[in-house]
Amino acid sequence: MNHLTEKASGYVKNIMERSIKRKPHERVVVVFDRQSGLSRIMAEAYQTAIPDGEFIDFDQVTPEQILEKINALTPGDIVVLVQSTSFRLNQFRFRLELFNRKLKTVEHLHLDRMSEDQWETWIDALAFDPETDGVLARELKTRIDTASHVEIACGPHRLVWEGGMEEAKLNIGDYTGMENIGGTYPIGEVFTEARDLSKVNGELLIYAFAGDDFMMRFYKPFLAIVRNGLIEAGPDAPQEFKDVLKKIAETEQPIVREFGIGLNRAITRERPVNDITAFERTYGLHLSLGEKHSVYKKPGLVPQKTRFHVDVFPAFDSVHLDKYSIIF
Repeated sequence: MNHLTEKASGYVKNIMERSIKRKPHERVVVVFDRQSGLSRIMAEAYQTAIPDGEFIDFDQVTPEQILEKINALTPGDIVVLVQSTSFRLNQFRFRLELFNRKLKTVEHLHLDRMSEDQWETWIDALAFDPETDGVLARELKTRIDTASHVEIACGPHRLVWEGGMEEAKLNIGDYTGMENIGGTYPIGEVFTEARDLSKVNGELLIYAFAGDDFMMRFYKPFLAIVRNGLIEAGPDAPQEFKDVLKKIAETEQPIVREFGIGLNRAITRERPVNDITAFERTYGLHLSLGEKHSVYKKPGLVPQKTRFHVDVFPAFDSVHLDKYSIIF
């Protein structure tokens, strides 16, 4: 066993014990593929961590055979998905179907997006603990939920949210009281958005954003301007960012929605991963552009008709929640 597999195996045991809270009678089915180096490492890590689990190679069986295994499970059992891309069975989304069946679910997806030099960073991100690492998350939620003025500082630039934020949500592996147990790992995030999306104004510097392929793009920090919630590129913005805004504007407003604070210390600006789903947990701040953010409902925005949720990452110095300041 190589050191990455050994490390990942330890993190898997912690996830099962501290987040999923597996009970002795609960069965575990791991559906995996071997299409990428990271998926092979994770499949072996799960086999080591859960020797009594049942393991299914997605590429060696039919969808009907997988469904037969899933149909044999009972509510409270556990399904783990280790995916180089994203599994599809017929027309439904695998993870949502599992939740509908009241099965606990751990999903790792798009593992083929990580280059080999990023494998250890991604694996280290699995160490996020809902108790010890969740302390700051819970404190931030309390501060966000009561703040009337939110501001980020990017050098001399300020971006301000007035009028309060929606109730913050936690993605920290604590599923106490939740209907669905599990989610997409790595985890580590607190997120919200403005109650009134038009009350976001100012300027910010952006150092990274996701492209059409959901892979991260990194640039020297450039200026963006937000007026009444709508973002526009500053004079030094790269053409690729301008193209993203243009594409959004073809069908909907380039509005600032999600306000997310990533808390996973394994992933940083200096130690990144390519996949946006994982990098979104990076220790810092991210915002989303476009009308899509299905967690919160807003008048005039119909979730089924929204298309874009493009994550951008401010090069910020501090976050201010009323008089409470955070410096990363």
